[in-house]
Amino acid sequence: MYALFIKRSLDFIAALLTIIILSPLILLVIMLLFFTNNRKVFFTQGRPGKNSKIFSVIKFKTMNDHRDINGNLLPDKDRLTRLGKFIRTTSIDELPQLFNVLKGDMSLVGPRPLLVHYLPLYNETQARRHLVRPGITGWAQVNGRNTLSWDEKFALDVWYVEHQSFFLDVKILWLTIIKIIKRDDINAANAATMHPFTGS
Repeated sequence: MYALFIKRSLDFIAALLTIIILSPLILLVIMLLFFTNNRKVFFTQGRPGKNSKIFSVIKFKTMNDHRDINGNLLPDKDRLTRLGKFIRTTSIDELPQLFNVLKGDMSLVGPRPLLVHYLPLYNETQARRHLVRPGITGWAQVNGRNTLSWDEKFALDVWYVEHQSFFLDVKILWLTIIKIIKRDDINAANAATMHPFTGS
């Protein structure tokens, strides 16, 4: 009942109220990125949503577009700006995804939306993470986030799909707030982002 009828309404109301409450912060970050990141404020990218339907996820842009002498983008850790690092460690970069929630592409809580080219790499069990809307935060995010292996992360995602409930979502949101305050598990070892998934 909750997953089919109630969760979407609660997502919409909560996302709208959060945008209104945090609008001064959102506008401030937009202005700061505009003037410090070569006028590039947002990062958008196609990601698989519910039933693997592709949508455009939106985040604040935390990395510059600097390239090497061959024209290739530098590693993520070398492109992460000082402001971008702060925005990422405080999870402020995720705030624009509230608009994805309003549109119905995402939920507040669910498996994180990953890269499109990972889709054919999932095994049958891992692919179950796409039976629900992806989330801004999720069970894997409050149980290790980028310190987890891919297998561990997918196992937690699938567990959430099979056990989702109102009280579990509230628990995840509360634990997310604690993680943000403590700034835990932001980066993978020796990297600014999670290492690429290459299949199980």
